[in-house]
Amino acid sequence: MSAEKYGCPVEITLALLGNKWKVLILRELFKGTRRFGELFHGISGISQKMLTQQLRQMEEDDLVERKVYAEVPPRVEYSVTETGRSLKPILDEMHRWGERYRDKRSA
Repeated sequence: MSAEKYGCPVEITLALLGNKWKVLILRELFKGTRRFGELFHGISGISQKMLTQQLRQMEEDDLVERKVYAEVPPRVEYSVTETGRSLKPILDEMHRWGERYRDKRSA
């Protein structure tokens, strides 16, 4: 992602996290390093193609790191980069806000 094309820092953040899949991928990776299958099974409704696309974009944006092990069969693991970890307080607050909203609406 080219941050220069955005006029506002909020736009940059939205471009990086602009869909639910990226946020849910980060949610899973905040729990620890995961393999593709673990991510796929941990995110309800995502297709393998979409997960692959999102992981590639997130790797390009320096939110996720992909590590390939020279083994047979090949093993690939994904983890959050330092840049990705810096988003955790934002996602934690989104979680708290969602809980408050849900509780208010169900009361």
